Amino acid sequence: MRVLVVEDEKKTASFIRKALQDAGFAADVCHNGNDALVAAQGTPFDAIILDIMLPGRDGLSVLRQLREAKNTTPVLLLSARGELDERVEGLNAGADDYLPKPFALVELAARVRALTRRGAGQSKSPLLHVGDLTLDTNTHQARRGEANFELTAREYRLLEFLMRSAGRICGRMAILEKVWDYDFDPGSNLVDVYIKRLREKIDAGFETKLFHTVRGMGYLMKEPP
Repeated sequence: MRVLVVEDEKKTASFIRKALQDAGFAADVCHNGNDALVAAQGTPFDAIILDIMLPGRDGLSVLRQLREAKNTTPVLLLSARGELDERVEGLNAGADDYLPKPFALVELAARVRALTRRGAGQSKSPLLHVGDLTLDTNTHQARRGEANFELTAREYRLLEFLMRSAGRICGRMAILEKVWDYDFDPGSNLVDVYIKRLREKIDAGFETKLFHTVRGMGYLMKEPP
């Protein structure tokens, strides 16, 4: 499950991201409303944690634009202000839940988990598909043809990211940032090692290859023509 965290206070965003990772989520972070809108429109997140007070574009504006574009991703609003009128305005704009600051991180993670369950039950299939490969984002099981694959936690996160980005080239540094959540030495071969592992599990023995290397740029998954 992938969550977008939109919070301009970097320390708070870091705490939220760590709490979500400890709860088993992958988390992307934006610090302003403009970047958040671009990210939410370009990536199929399972939930969005959205602060109301943001530079560039406030959270309610981001929320309204997403809903106008028929984006139904569950949204949890955050705000330092807890007035009733603001909560009502946010819910009327299309928010699914509201949490005033300060809050307990364990409660935040529990609310996000509830939102992702609700969203999956209402509108999203937990299954990702690229060609004849299927990944269940609930059970973390991968299947291709009659073969089932056991994945480590890191292999699962890498495969999920590549499948959600199917058809787009993913650079090594982007993969490190999204899958490992760290900044690594650009010379690290960590991504190459894990891509090799996935290829050995998922592409080996199949005539059609789903993993592709774009020399000098990165990797992509794509369905056969």
